[in-house]
Amino acid sequence: MTRSVWRALLIWLAAMAVGLGLLWNTRFSADVSFFLPSKPTPEQAVMVDQLREGAVSRLLMLAIVGGTPEQRADASRALRASLKDEPSLDTVQNGEADAMDAARDFLLDHRYVLSSAVTPERFSVEGLRSAVNHSVDLLSSSAGLLFKPYLARDPTGELVELVSGLNAGVQPNEQDGVWASRDGERAMLVVQTHALGSDTDGQAAAIDLIRERFAQVVQQPGLQALTLEMSGPGLFAVRARATIQEEVSRLSLISTAILAVMLGFVYRRGRLMLLTLVPVLSGTLAAIVMVGLVHGTVFGITVGFGAALIGEAVDYAIYYFVQSGRQGVGSWREQYWPTIRLGVLTSVLGFGALLFSGFPGLAQLGLYAITGVLTAALVTRYLLPQLAGPGVHLHDGARQGRLLRPLVKHATVLRWPLLALVLASSVYLVQEREGVWQSDLSALSTVSQAEGELDARLRGDLGAPDARYMAVITAPDRESALQAAERAGAKLRPLVEQGLIGGFDTPARFLPSEATQAARRASLPAPEELRERLRSALVDAPLPADRLQPFLDDVAAARQAPNLTRQDLEGTGLGLAVDALLMQRSNGWSVLLPLRPSAEAAGADIPVAAVREALAGSGALFIDLKGEFDTLYGEYIDEAIVLSLAGFLAIVVAMAFVQRSALRLASVMLPLVMAVLVVIAGLHFFGVRLHLLHLVGMLLTVAVGSNYALFFDRLALGEVLDDETLLSIGVASFTTVIGFGVLAWSTVPVLHAIGVTVGPGAVLALVLSAAFAVRKPAP
Repeated sequence: MTRSVWRALLIWLAAMAVGLGLLWNTRFSADVSFFLPSKPTPEQAVMVDQLREGAVSRLLMLAIVGGTPEQRADASRALRASLKDEPSLDTVQNGEADAMDAARDFLLDHRYVLSSAVTPERFSVEGLRSAVNHSVDLLSSSAGLLFKPYLARDPTGELVELVSGLNAGVQPNEQDGVWASRDGERAMLVVQTHALGSDTDGQAAAIDLIRERFAQVVQQPGLQALTLEMSGPGLFAVRARATIQEEVSRLSLISTAILAVMLGFVYRRGRLMLLTLVPVLSGTLAAIVMVGLVHGTVFGITVGFGAALIGEAVDYAIYYFVQSGRQGVGSWREQYWPTIRLGVLTSVLGFGALLFSGFPGLAQLGLYAITGVLTAALVTRYLLPQLAGPGVHLHDGARQGRLLRPLVKHATVLRWPLLALVLASSVYLVQEREGVWQSDLSALSTVSQAEGELDARLRGDLGAPDARYMAVITAPDRESALQAAERAGAKLRPLVEQGLIGGFDTPARFLPSEATQAARRASLPAPEELRERLRSALVDAPLPADRLQPFLDDVAAARQAPNLTRQDLEGTGLGLAVDALLMQRSNGWSVLLPLRPSAEAAGADIPVAAVREALAGSGALFIDLKGEFDTLYGEYIDEAIVLSLAGFLAIVVAMAFVQRSALRLASVMLPLVMAVLVVIAGLHFFGVRLHLLHLVGMLLTVAVGSNYALFFDRLALGEVLDDETLLSIGVASFTTVIGFGVLAWSTVPVLHAIGVTVGPGAVLALVLSAAFAVRKPAP
């Protein structure tokens, strides 16, 4: 090799080394951030927090299946005992009574500052008489038997009220002392991980730990037939990451293998194939590094999309090696590079519009495409000829390209059939316009139908929350936040009493504000006064006052006790409930009050208008997370359509400036528009409802197809497409179709959508461009 070749090679290797160094420190992610807004509204900010850090995002639901009820119960107890002290798990619950002991003792010791029933009226003579008689009546029920040992300490029944609030809402069935499914065929457990929902590595470690411990449990005699079912947001995130990684690797290998075979057949020289990788590797590495530097995190979906761009990056090397075979480097740069450069410009303009998206996924895809395409093209233009050296070209391109000439020559006969197809597609889309687009964000989810059904079944068995509805409060400090939560709770309580909602959760249930604690403590009478009132209240009662000295002692102690703090909740399990609903942010504190639908409600809906009216003026913001998701998705679609049209308009303007001919502009752009129309109609006809990434695929179809259309535009100048050029167009289109087409077999909806759109779209763009190209007779 000459000195210039060595210099070019060293420069490229140095650049690749720097890129690899940056790549090593790049953070990759497969979490829900791909679908979340970069500048959320207040409502969307709550949604983002819940998906990343909320208690529901850390919930794992377990079901033990098989065997007898006794075997399932034994396995449930053994699994909980094995997991309950693990630091990676905050709570492990299966309904065992001992799991409630710490919380029950805490509630008993602090009942007079925790119970909302503690008022001055509660400790009047009439109030004491009513409360004590109610507690005595409760003893005849099965629930009352559990509280009989505490009657002398708590004759007013504060503990009963507080414990019933521990598991408000739908309760799991109980079988052999542990939770069971509604049909009794599964033993149920609930696990809350210490790792946040957005910490996929932490979630994966927790899931592996649970499976490992269950595998140990079923080694015990008689338990070998049991199996474990699991669901929850963390599991979905872990599976999504694994699926994306597997799909990207598998599909990249498939497309690379197919392209290698095809290029081997065309090139028949190993050196050409190796040199073709130079623009591909350069573009891929530069794109990943650029996205990482700008966004901080590279989404797995972006990498999968980038793997498909291999097909387009290969095109530039193909153009160079095939087209310069007879003319040499200088002639190629003069004759063909302007056309390729314009094609690169159209891709940059098309995807450049996505950079302005408020949807991080789209912004990353746009930046990845621009960086990858630009780098691959520039490496082909300035570096590849230096690395290849003189004479390293395809020598028999004319012979191979000659086979394509009859196809191009007679492509015009397809004009009328293609026009008929476009017209039929347009009419079909007008008729079906209401049902073309998917209306919600679930279209982009990697959760399968079976996984969704399992999740719904386990959630129903456990009465686990989905936190769809919630009231949100912000305040400058913890005390203000708790007071605001109490005010909002007071407005929601009448809705519960009316049966409009099933209930709500609030951190003030287990951590009241200092003001509320002081007021409740002030409601407690002095010891002697309470003794006299108690004697008057219990005259001729079945429970004599002289047996209630423990009650008097506890009230006296409560009057002097310090305020309850968050630290006092440690070790009870209640602190986790408070932390999930009361969170410190950089700008203050946030309180979440999840609302539950009434048991009589149709589906899982609540009367939104009534809730909004009740909360009016309280400072609480009511949020319907599903509604926010649907609104967010609609905003994404609207924004993406506007940006795509802006990108398309930019391409048209650039083409018009270069071509300066309305006829030539139409011959380039109309085939691309027609290709998109036919693909949209075809997808919908075969039962596909389009979503956001189909739209990205359409934009990519225009960007890729413009490269082919620009070569056929040379016919309008009276030029003749030589055999080498025809071969380069044919091979380049094949590589693009393979690069994107293999994504159609992906199980990841985002990648699948791009594959089924760009694969056939690129073929149609090529055929339509050839058929409708303006042909000026050569002089």
